[in-house]
Amino acid sequence: MGKSNNWTVPNILTVARILMTPAIVVAYLNRNYAAAWGLFMLAGITDGLDGFLARILRQRSNLGSMLDPLADKILLVTSFVCLAAQEAIPFWLAVMVIFRDLIIVGGLGLLHFSGVKLEDKIKPLWSSKVTTALQLLLVFLVLLQLAFGLDWNKAVEMLYLPVAFFTGISGAVYVWQGLGMFSESRAEDNN
Repeated sequence: MGKSNNWTVPNILTVARILMTPAIVVAYLNRNYAAAWGLFMLAGITDGLDGFLARILRQRSNLGSMLDPLADKILLVTSFVCLAAQEAIPFWLAVMVIFRDLIIVGGLGLLHFSGVKLEDKIKPLWSSKVTTALQLLLVFLVLLQLAFGLDWNKAVEMLYLPVAFFTGISGAVYVWQGLGMFSESRAEDNN
């Protein structure tokens, strides 16, 4: 990708998504679920739009490739914490989602500080994409239910196990890949 301008339209949208998260938290805490749902929808739109614009405008950047998944993690972890605190989703599920993301971020930090070159090695996995989609769908449905007084408890509850399953699987795959990268790096250092 080379040296590129970091202040691209896609990156500005991603930063805007990160900055929306405190407003979503305030809406959650004030139990203004309609506002939280609207902001969550707006964040989702910016998420799709930044990726689309990065491709169309050819404005992909190293910063964007790091910021976009970070923005997703910030939004989802915050949403799961808020919804679990208000007992809108099970506490165990929120812990699982948060723990997976802490393991991934901590693992990346450990690999980086151990000297592993991550630039070309980190790619989104299909299991991670499914996990993110299921987590977003769950938050969307719970907020929609809370905002508009819908009775979708059965549909929401049916998502708990798939969210937990893919959260666990994708976390395990990332740990497996991280251990492989660490072993490769150690083998290269010994040669």
